[in-house]
Amino acid sequence: MLNKFLAAKHAEIARLVQQQKNDTLPTAYKGERIPFAATLCANKMACIAEYKRASPSRGDIAPHLSPEDVAEQYAKAGATALSVLTEEKYFKGKLEFLKRMQFVGLPMLRKDFIVHPLQVVETASTPASAQLLIARMFNSPSELIELIELGESFGIESVVEVFNHADLVLARLANATIIQVNNRNLATLETDLAICERMIPHRRTTEVWIAASGISSPEQRRQVETAGYDAMLVGTALMQGGDPQKALNRLLE
Repeated sequence: MLNKFLAAKHAEIARLVQQQKNDTLPTAYKGERIPFAATLCANKMACIAEYKRASPSRGDIAPHLSPEDVAEQYAKAGATALSVLTEEKYFKGKLEFLKRMQFVGLPMLRKDFIVHPLQVVETASTPASAQLLIARMFNSPSELIELIELGESFGIESVVEVFNHADLVLARLANATIIQVNNRNLATLETDLAICERMIPHRRTTEVWIAASGISSPEQRRQVETAGYDAMLVGTALMQGGDPQKALNRLLE
């Protein structure tokens, strides 16, 4: 599945390489980036609410909901931060959604398949506070370190996503400090919170841990909170009913 997503990024990376040759890469955002990890840690069981128009497993979810409307609804319902899907082919996202959602004043995570330094440069042209990097999409810690450090040079934090302990080892070799555990099986696309529970004993006190995928009820929220996670990332469960504010209110009740 990740190889499929990576293949879809080849044209984007080629475009950025050509822009670099033409000296037309976008310039870095000059405004303030809201601290991502610090904001999560300042809230008990922080919720990163995701703007997600579609997915490979669900197809269209809520393409009629605008980024502005969803950002406002999430803010009213008590979201701590926003996750903004920008991948176009499979998730129907756009990079511009980050700028369109910044008005609510919440830190934003750019969620995409970022594997090349120029994608980090492009991320830096937006008001994103953080970028998602998926550990197993990198062949070595040095490749991951390069993108983490490049992000830091722009004031962008890196959320490094892992699926198992081998991924976590790679993330730590790259000095990652924000760890996101994804509960989704990439072969079947099914979710299982047991993955979060198996991984949490490896958590270090110096790290921020996020549980992602498969959280759709107050009971599941309490399950990952009790396990010891600092935050949860929720997307489909909030978007699929067409009323993100109501869904987030219910999840946080």
